[in-house]
Amino acid sequence: MQSDQLQDDQLQIDTPEQIALELPLAGIGSRFLGLAIDTLLQIVLYVTGGIGLALVGAAGIARYLRWFPVNWVPAIVILFVFCIYWGYFAFFEIIWKGQTPGKRIAKIRVIKESGRPINAYEAIARNLLRAIDGLPGMYGVGVVCMMLNSQNRRLGDYVAGTVVVHDKRTEEVKPDWNTVTESTAPNPQLALVTSEELVLIETYLHRRVDMDLALRDQVAYKIASRITEKTGLQREPNQSLDDFLEATARQIRDTARFR
Repeated sequence: MQSDQLQDDQLQIDTPEQIALELPLAGIGSRFLGLAIDTLLQIVLYVTGGIGLALVGAAGIARYLRWFPVNWVPAIVILFVFCIYWGYFAFFEIIWKGQTPGKRIAKIRVIKESGRPINAYEAIARNLLRAIDGLPGMYGVGVVCMMLNSQNRRLGDYVAGTVVVHDKRTEEVKPDWNTVTESTAPNPQLALVTSEELVLIETYLHRRVDMDLALRDQVAYKIASRITEKTGLQREPNQSLDDFLEATARQIRDTARFR
């Protein structure tokens, strides 16, 4: 990815192939919906974990852990609360690539400003700032910060270099096929094509009719060359670039690799 810009609540990312991918930015409402769901789940974890620690702790200290220092109990409780409060968000955003249970239900996702998935560093960094964003209560600092910038970013997003967008899966840019559906055996080399590259192919196919003919041919050639270089697949005789890209995308989808 080369650059990004904002247009009408859309994060526009220009790829090296000169295709603009637009991702709708998540507003305060959808972000608070996800936060409310996550908060309820955290409360369930607090209650469940607290009861479990109390029962196990009482029985253990009475029978097996008489040597255990009682003054360590507050430290353990604080550690438990810390892990739930900060670890919950970071854990899920790492394993679910920018989503928590609440974000998944609200259909939003955290991504890098470049449009790429976040890694563990960004997930941890943005969530450590929740303590400040949450001040003085009900995420007051975070809400004010989101209202003062066009990308609805809180302090944690600025520190980690992230934005929150509505989750746009590959099905949402799936184009209308021009080629006739044919039953072909999927090439195992297509497993090398990433989900990002599938989105790139289908975004081009979806928007090609609006492109200048010269630019359209140039972009199609670059994408096809990228797929050929990565997989070794070659166009059939008399097969156009568009037909080659359509056939490639169709076979990838037929393998049911992407949901």
